[in-house]
Amino acid sequence: MSKVIITAAITGSIHTPTMSPYLPITPDQIAENAVQAREAGAAVVHIHVRNPETGQPTPDLELFRKVLGKIKSKSDLVICTTTGGGFGQTPEQRVAVVPTFKPELASFNMGTMNFGLFPVLEKMKEFKFPWEKQFLEATEDVIAFNSFKSMKVFFEKFNENQTKPELEVYDAGMVNTVAYFIDKGLLKTPVYIQFVLGILGGMAATVQNLVILYESACRQIGEKNFVWSVCAAGVSQMPMCTTSLLMGGNARVGMEDALRVSKGVLAKNNGELVEKIVRIAREFGLEPATPAEARKMLRLKGLDKVAY
Repeated sequence: MSKVIITAAITGSIHTPTMSPYLPITPDQIAENAVQAREAGAAVVHIHVRNPETGQPTPDLELFRKVLGKIKSKSDLVICTTTGGGFGQTPEQRVAVVPTFKPELASFNMGTMNFGLFPVLEKMKEFKFPWEKQFLEATEDVIAFNSFKSMKVFFEKFNENQTKPELEVYDAGMVNTVAYFIDKGLLKTPVYIQFVLGILGGMAATVQNLVILYESACRQIGEKNFVWSVCAAGVSQMPMCTTSLLMGGNARVGMEDALRVSKGVLAKNNGELVEKIVRIAREFGLEPATPAEARKMLRLKGLDKVAY
């Protein structure tokens, strides 16, 4: 059977505690969800951390240390730390996880964009914590900043620590940026690209847009020079991840991107979302890669070379 990499994005910095009582918040909850995702078939987990008292996204390195250590003690997972962080975090705060923990894999946003979460306020009337409303309102006037200069600094940190970047591509212009950094020698092929769809400010989650992104990457980077995956927001998660698998890509699911496992049904943990995409993959003769197989597919440095 063909092997596919399933990633579980455990908690992210998009959803707030009011949106789901099952959203992992504490280090123990995040680590437990990661292990459940591994048992369900995930090879990679994408990790953000939150204030354990309020659920607010934070760049706190000690919280990262707790989460990464707990996951490593209980599994062989590939851990992909965030450098996207949360709104209001400085570039220095966002990238600090790379030199501090030297992860095998870390996210890397490939451009500046509007990242609009504010429309959800139309459906929310009450909040568990004051920061939630303020956070969502702020996204109407906050830019997710990634200049060419800041990205160059990020690449230098990644390369110094042998951390492979997971290149987050939200629109077709960002494919051109990937090609530019390959040409300048800051990115080595084969690169790992994640096409992110369905975020207000980026490309909509449609099959046509995914085809545009994939074909643009084939033309500008070369079909043999990249491995790719897809994640999509909300109800688009499973349809777009299924499309990715059928096109020869990989898939990211998880509560960072979607809180429901089916219409009207909240996922109680990330394992439920992984189980669903694994079940879909197997219907098409695809088998989830193990962490060891994912490391080979992505050419990662290995768990023995991390600093957590």
